[in-house]
Amino acid sequence: MNHQPDAALIVLAGGSGSRMADSMDQTGGNGKFNKVYLPLGGRDILDYCLTTADQSPTVAKIVLVIRRGDEDHAAELLDRLQLAHPVAVTLGGATRQDSEYAGLCELRDEIESGKITIVGIHDGARPFMSRDLLETTINVARHSGGAIPGLPLGENLYRITSDLIQPLPTEELRRVQTPQTFRARPLLDAYDQAAATGFQGVDTAETVERFTDLEVRVVPGDHRNIKVTFVEDMFVAEQYAGAWQPGPDRP
Repeated sequence: MNHQPDAALIVLAGGSGSRMADSMDQTGGNGKFNKVYLPLGGRDILDYCLTTADQSPTVAKIVLVIRRGDEDHAAELLDRLQLAHPVAVTLGGATRQDSEYAGLCELRDEIESGKITIVGIHDGARPFMSRDLLETTINVARHSGGAIPGLPLGENLYRITSDLIQPLPTEELRRVQTPQTFRARPLLDAYDQAAATGFQGVDTAETVERFTDLEVRVVPGDHRNIKVTFVEDMFVAEQYAGAWQPGPDRP
């Protein structure tokens, strides 16, 4: 069944990037340099996920959440990309939770009117979100309530005490990625409640779990959907950038 585009993607681009900046000794006008504007394969890091979202027929709008001081960077990037989808730019807050809430507030009127029924929240430091992954989370959220991508840990974990090293079972554990995607109205309501109570979740799913009864499903993540955090991540990212395409089958 075909749907009119009714999903929005909030892209978080307001992080300090302090770990990357410390290792590169780069600073910008607002303290630490924002890594999402670093060059990667001839594009800004942030370029990739925005372009991929713009290719999705299920996405109606993109919200770019930036930090104060990056307005010129964001405007220059968007001017260069000339995306087909409308893009709203809003300032984030002091924490990830605050920035997610800022993005949702930017969509409030469209969510409350029913124009936007699904919202994904994605970390702009993950350039290689594929269109397949984005649309999978949207479709699963539409039918079930919410979807988050996850990958098996792939390594052993141990609990270490003063006299014991105990292996931990990892079969049911996942490394969670973004986009994390949910039905829009319950998501907005959850963040309204979180703001009223001062709750700060580690990611979107924790806030949804705390304040809604949505059924959130884990969908298979993508090993290419890496988060660029440290300088060494750039070497891996450059390899993925060489094969990147914004189409449905590859990031």
